[in-house]
Amino acid sequence: MYRRCGFRYEKKLRAIGVARIAGIDEAGRGALAGPVVAAAVILPERFRHRKLNDSKQLAPELREKVYVDLTSNAEIIWAVGVVDHSEIDQINILRATHKAMRAAITSLLTPPEHVLIDGLPVFPFPFPQTAIIDGDCYSLTIAAASVIAKVTRDQMMRDFCARFPEYCFSQHKGYSTELHLTKLHEFGPCPIHRRSFEPVAQPLLALEAVI
Repeated sequence: MYRRCGFRYEKKLRAIGVARIAGIDEAGRGALAGPVVAAAVILPERFRHRKLNDSKQLAPELREKVYVDLTSNAEIIWAVGVVDHSEIDQINILRATHKAMRAAITSLLTPPEHVLIDGLPVFPFPFPQTAIIDGDCYSLTIAAASVIAKVTRDQMMRDFCARFPEYCFSQHKGYSTELHLTKLHEFGPCPIHRRSFEPVAQPLLALEAVI
């Protein structure tokens, strides 16, 4: 079901005197390879953009254009946090996602007064927060974060594709697609695969059984 993305949460906060409102979202949580990337964004109060929406609702070319519009706007404060595949395996994906979110929010040049988070609450967290399920569909501030996180991670995965071309990371970005699983079973995991994720561990188990 389509939901109109807007500033309803932001307006409620501004009505009680909260001026600097950040949105946070992540990309890569469900992937089998590569990092998880979180972005934090503070939009100016009178910000308008005709095409901004949840990153999943945007075609790749449009998402890239919106990303450029956001990151080149001097009035927009933004930052990203990245946790790589090895740390994901060490501390688990939920903790890694929360760590990336905290890294993004604390990297903002101007600290927020309140944070809108896509999904469930994050604890511990350095600022007051409102967690919104499917927040990138309701809040344009979270939607902006979703675009920056997604495009940032996609570029990282294209860079990894140049290092490991046999896995076609530029096409599936590390997610569990048929193409990715085929390549994984053909070549086994590469250095950026998340060894703690079951579809990655299966080829390892099969190899150990043969040995």
